[in-house]
Parts: sequence; structure tokens; C-alpha cells
Amino acid sequence: MAAGTEPESWEDAIVDITVVGEGAVLAAPDVLRLYAGVEARRQSAAEAFTAARAAAARLAGALREEGVADEDVRTVELSLGPEYESYPKVSAYRAAQGVEVVVRDLARADRVIDTVAGVGEEARLNGMAFEVSDPAAALAEARTRAFRDAAAKAARYAELAGRPLGRVASVAEDVRGGGPQPLTFAAAGVAEDRSSLAPGRQSLAVTVRVGYEFAR
Repeated sequence: MAAGTEPESWEDAIVDITVVGEGAVLAAPDVLRLYAGVEARRQSAAEAFTAARAAAARLAGALREEGVADEDVRTVELSLGPEYESYPKVSAYRAAQGVEVVVRDLARADRVIDTVAGVGEEARLNGMAFEVSDPAAALAEARTRAFRDAAAKAARYAELAGRPLGRVASVAEDVRGGGPQPLTFAAAGVAEDRSSLAPGRQSLAVTVRVGYEFAR
């Protein structure tokens, strides 16, 4: 067929079907990322910074004694600045140092949190996030479900169009995981040996965009 000419019939044109398939698998998180740190307010910047650094050193030592490996503690914040009573009058100086703590045994999560709180009045708990350390198996199943979903949709569209479905022409995917969970504490009356944290299950989802050709 010469360039620039119309196909002799509809059957001569190559027609694609593009469908989106979705698949999700629920997996139990086995890792906790705890966002914690220390904060100090003093009359001078030097005093605030010194107090925050001293508290940060106590926190690091306490986490180490609790059995948290050094490579599972990462500094994520270091700040120092004035607080104003009414600008430009400075009322105090605030210094803070924040860390991300990876807890690889959820049975120890409560003890790690208690360790942070035990550092003293400078201690801060800023939130946490559960995650699945090895999502490969769950994502593999999610991909299978997503592709099957796309194939079923494509087959249905081909049936509606009255054409036989041909080969797969393209595949693109998007992977999504559950986001951070809020920090929750035990309700009154819960036994002390029971964890106050509820990791629940995390949804690992895959979306695939699959392009098909009609069979010629």
C-alpha cells in the first residue's frame, strides 16, 4: 500500500487495544521505621545545640544498648534556629536532631519506642511506617493478577469488536505500596506483654497497561 493512501478496507488497518489491568496482594509488614529524635530549647544558640547533641548521644547509646544495630539508625534532621516572642525579639533558641530507626523485629518495637521515650524530656516521637522487607513474592503474584485482568479485558473488547485478539504489543507497569501508618498506643487495660502497635496488612499493588494487536 503506497504511503499517504487509505487502506482498501477496515480489515487492512492495524488496530490496537490498550487496556489497564490491576492486581493487589495483602502482605504482613515485618519492618518498622520509627522517626524519632531530640529537641532542646535554651536561651542561647550554643546552649540549645549542646543540649540537643548531648541528648542525641544518649539516644544513640540507649538504642545501641537495646540491640539496634548502628547501620539501622540514620540521622535525618539537624536544625538550630531562633524562636521569636515578637519579631525581632528572640525568646529562645531551638535545636533538634532527628533519626530514622529501622526495627527489624516487630516484637521489639514497643521496647524501642520506650527506649526513645526514656531519654528524657528532650525525646520526640515523630511517627512511623510499616513496610514489607522483601516484597518480591507478593509483587510477583500482583503482577500475575494484573496481567490476567488486562488479558480478560482485552479479550472482552476484541469480542465486542468482532475481531480475533492478536499478540501483545507493549507492556508498562506501575507499582504501588501502602503508605506510612499513624502511631498508635495501647488502650487502657491491655496486657503489658501485648504489643501496642498494630501493623495490619499492607496492600502491594501493580497496574499494567497492555497493548494488543488484533490478529491479521
